[in-house]
Amino acid sequence: MFSLNIARIVCRMKYKKQAGFTLVEIVAVMTVIGVLASLTYSVIIPNYRERTYYTRSMTELNSMGNAFKLYVAKYNDYPPDAARNVPAGIKEFVQGQEGNNTWPAAPYPSSVYDYENWPADAYGPQTYQVSIRLCNAGDDATCKANAKKYLGDYVDASVLDQWDSYSSMYYCLKGTCRSHQDRPVSHPGYCVNCGKKSKVF
Repeated sequence: MFSLNIARIVCRMKYKKQAGFTLVEIVAVMTVIGVLASLTYSVIIPNYRERTYYTRSMTELNSMGNAFKLYVAKYNDYPPDAARNVPAGIKEFVQGQEGNNTWPAAPYPSSVYDYENWPADAYGPQTYQVSIRLCNAGDDATCKANAKKYLGDYVDASVLDQWDSYSSMYYCLKGTCRSHQDRPVSHPGYCVNCGKKSKVF
């Protein structure tokens, strides 16, 4: 009877010992999970971040478009041009809009909003638009690199190859909208609300 009880205890001890994982096994599994997580992060997160920038840009540009309509309804005119800035007067119509406290900074890193009020010229009538400039004026290389990185899913590669510091992503409010006032042909831009997706002027 006594020997039978000892045999049962030994069997239970063996069973308990075999049921768990060793520290080495746990460390190996955690290492594999860590490697897979870092690979997933490096592949998926940059794409997700760039799409988030685009989504936020579209949201803010649409909000600005609505704000300008309300501004015009109240004041019977568009605000004056604001070089690389957003007119302060439209903020009253976009209360609560994420990002409006940081304007003129636009969602893309190192980018700014640029509100344009251009007089009638050889290209067409008075023009009102909101642009996103992806670099500082004159920094063509940075602008081209940023455009390829952030707009590559929306604009043809042949257009992005010509992108420079006069090019922009823009929301047309009214008139003959284009990337730059006096350089509409040689400096392409991406109009986000001109009807056809990836329409370039």
